[in-house]
Amino acid sequence: MSDQPQLRLGVNIDHVATVRNARGGAYPDPLRAAKIAEEAGADGITAHLREDRRHISDADIEGLAEVLSVPLNFEMAATDEMQAIALRHKPHAVCIVPEKREERTTEGGLEVAREENRLAHFIAPLREAGCRVSIFIAADRPQIEAAHRIGAQVIELHTGAYCDAHAEGRFDDRDAELERLREMAALGHELGLEVHAGHGLTYDTVKPIAAFPELRELNIGHFLIGEAIFRGLQPAIAEMRRLMDEARA
Repeated sequence: MSDQPQLRLGVNIDHVATVRNARGGAYPDPLRAAKIAEEAGADGITAHLREDRRHISDADIEGLAEVLSVPLNFEMAATDEMQAIALRHKPHAVCIVPEKREERTTEGGLEVAREENRLAHFIAPLREAGCRVSIFIAADRPQIEAAHRIGAQVIELHTGAYCDAHAEGRFDDRDAELERLREMAALGHELGLEVHAGHGLTYDTVKPIAAFPELRELNIGHFLIGEAIFRGLQPAIAEMRRLMDEARA
């Protein structure tokens, strides 16, 4: 076995709420999914409260804060409304993400370098409240250096371009993106940041990312919720956990 620390798995339950909201009822319940994920070996639960409440609701966040025994990672846009909600609940972690109403999912990393001053002031109260502040960014040196300057403790590298290139058979692009992610994970670690990664990861793409020694956490959601339709949520998560551990061995 490797002497590296175990790579943590954060399970994003947003799309359990997406299915629930398709009918406007109470099922399937994201809180139940979160508890199953805990039992399956998730090290944390991630939930994104969007401005338009398209999946996770305010009541979901309140419920998660009450029932979870693993850390809650609260994904949020850098708005006054979301800051107030985070300060009320004081989750273990907040991850600041870009958000546009017209996008289907989070399409890229946060623009930190151009908004350093605003974001530094935005995250200061969250840090003071005891939340671990993470910034979701592209694997781009200026963004990582800016995240470090504003006082973020964590960066989460956007793996979407790597996963898309793999899915589309653009293997040269995939390999180039993987190398960029590897280099930027090393840079973040050198700067003293805790390095996470996520977005679009599947069984086929997770192991090369999980093998990065600087990584401490992966956040995976949509694929696991989709895979749960076929094999159940607990086995779907257990298989992802197995692949992550194998990559670190």
